[in-house]
Amino acid sequence: MIPPTPAGALRVVTLNLWNEQGPHEKRLRLAADGLRALSPDLVALQEVRQREGIANQAATLAQALSMRHVFAPAAQWGGGDEGLAWLSRHPIVWSLAEPLPAPGEGRAVLGARIQSPAGELLAVTTHLSYRLHDGLWRERQVLEVDAFCRRFAGDSMTVLCGDFNAVADCDEIRFLRGRATLAGRRTYWQDAFERMHGRADGYTWAVRNRYTAVLKHLEPDRRIDYAWISPVRRDGSGTVLACEIVLDQPDTQGVWPSDHFGVLCDVQVAPL
Repeated sequence: MIPPTPAGALRVVTLNLWNEQGPHEKRLRLAADGLRALSPDLVALQEVRQREGIANQAATLAQALSMRHVFAPAAQWGGGDEGLAWLSRHPIVWSLAEPLPAPGEGRAVLGARIQSPAGELLAVTTHLSYRLHDGLWRERQVLEVDAFCRRFAGDSMTVLCGDFNAVADCDEIRFLRGRATLAGRRTYWQDAFERMHGRADGYTWAVRNRYTAVLKHLEPDRRIDYAWISPVRRDGSGTVLACEIVLDQPDTQGVWPSDHFGVLCDVQVAPL
């Protein structure tokens, strides 16, 4: 049982929706029910689908959860769009999406400025290239994502969430964690799950989820979905208070919300 969000903090959940694969209408209802139980302030979504016959999945979830939303397409296929979205309980006062370099596929980064009672913050989500040999592309992508965050954060704390398709010891993730240099650049982000659980597995792409069998040629049992937080400030804002793997159980008929599990993070936004 996950406790309520502490005062002055925000709860963020990130989830790859697996577009329209599988029993997508039932999966979307399961995702809505699971998110409602978690009571997040912000939800980062990847692989959000819209086409004729399928309403924008972010809009559908936002309506079900009484939240605001912003959507940005990243790729076109099958007569529709797939992209990124933010859901928010608080006003979204600005949003912007930019494309990322990618090997013949659409990839993007989406930022939204959120005005919450605890304070203003920049919320950014992305979805990096998925193939195991796409490491050089992911390195280029994280450089662009990090630059995007720096360009628009201003004085605001930043949360960066999404499906990074890489495990913690990959150079693209080590760069974000402040442990590797890429293109002569360094940065530093808090890996919320690592802050709370150290080197625990925390799989978000797990073989026990039967939907991962669709891509069984990929390595199983990996932590590839992340909630990153900008550095803790002297006043305590930016402190990671909790981080858990969520939306990681099927219903009684064996239907899972997605082929990915979600990541929940409680982060202090107001000064402690």
